[in-house]
Amino acid sequence: MNQQPSHARSLSDITNQIADYNPRSLSVAQASDIIRQFVTHQHTTDLVPILEALGRHLAEDVISPINVPAYDNSAMDGFAFAYPQQLNVPTDQFQIIGTVLAGHMFSGDVKPGQCVRIMTGAMIPAGCDTVVPQELTEKVDEHAVRIPLTTLRRGANRRHAGEDLCAGKVALPQGKILRPADIGLLASLGISQVQVRRRLRVACFSTGDELRRLDEQLDIGCIYDSNNYTLQAMLTRLGCEVINMGIIKDDPVTLEASFREACASADLIITSGGVSVGVADYTKQVMASLGDVAFWSIDMRPGKPMACGKIVAGDKSAFLFGLPGNPVAVMVTFYFFVQPAIRQLMGELQTQPVMTPAISKETIKKRAGRTEFQRGIATLNQNGELEVVITGSQGSGMLRSMAEANCIIVLPHEQQDVHAGEKVMITLFEGLV
Repeated sequence: MNQQPSHARSLSDITNQIADYNPRSLSVAQASDIIRQFVTHQHTTDLVPILEALGRHLAEDVISPINVPAYDNSAMDGFAFAYPQQLNVPTDQFQIIGTVLAGHMFSGDVKPGQCVRIMTGAMIPAGCDTVVPQELTEKVDEHAVRIPLTTLRRGANRRHAGEDLCAGKVALPQGKILRPADIGLLASLGISQVQVRRRLRVACFSTGDELRRLDEQLDIGCIYDSNNYTLQAMLTRLGCEVINMGIIKDDPVTLEASFREACASADLIITSGGVSVGVADYTKQVMASLGDVAFWSIDMRPGKPMACGKIVAGDKSAFLFGLPGNPVAVMVTFYFFVQPAIRQLMGELQTQPVMTPAISKETIKKRAGRTEFQRGIATLNQNGELEVVITGSQGSGMLRSMAEANCIIVLPHEQQDVHAGEKVMITLFEGLV
């Protein structure tokens, strides 16, 4: 991994600044803030053709080399003319002296009382300042048209050079995820390639003797490893380069070797399982022996136990997140803690999930003193308002309910029971999970 900037801070530097810091009872807001301060973005970039930049993060501002549009042009098909200085002109009849098409220019002189037939996007002829839509005119003959001057304003339907974007101005800011519209904008500026952040390399593995691969026999007391597949899918959605390390057994020697191997090739390591207080949970002690790692008990449901830090192996280092083992807890902690960290590592400016209000259609039980993330199904009612219901039982091992949900209902720390008809805040999955 690249060397981190000199301003990188240790976890203890950050937590020492928190007056009421308690690793055994950390609020969601505190955990999020610590992660935000601890994670620093990587600086390596790739120069890629614009079509290969889709979904990537811009590494630097894109400066427009030209005006957009490059010249004054017509916003629609119609007639270009010079709007009279006074409306008490003898007639509203204009002589048609030519036609100008998009991609061409009119070379003649347009005098008062004359007009030019013009197509959408065509350059405004010299001497003209207004365009009347064709459907508003009245044909006199093949060479003349009546224009309703009183229904137009001077300069109507004229797009000015640089109106959309001026040369020398920022067209797209660094950190932006490039979407199809951005690719089109780059092409409109004549830009064929851009600097983007290198894809983040993320190693992930699950821990536990009870876990089995999908091609293995499912013995009594064992389960298939779903977390690894879930994490790989979520990481792929974020545009990461995934290093799948599979299942690691509950053995400290094997765990340490796996961490060192992951650290040698990844920017970030994500594990699931082994961060609680079980007697066979060796992951915590191995993490702690390799670097700057903090273990938290977060006042939230699901996903209470979590580890965050940075480990070192030789001259390499990698950020680390140790997530719980329950499938829903893995997804919730990833969505609200790991995803923002990944976006920050890739240089994105807006990293937190977007929240939006919705009306609860039912009573939701909640006790104050912890943040709850409940699986929900959001729909639009007849008034166009978002409504939401929970998916039923909210057990942290019930992965099926996560598949049914299309959003997470976020009930804050101080919230108590929600009654039907009250508003709650939700975050839509938008394809991430």
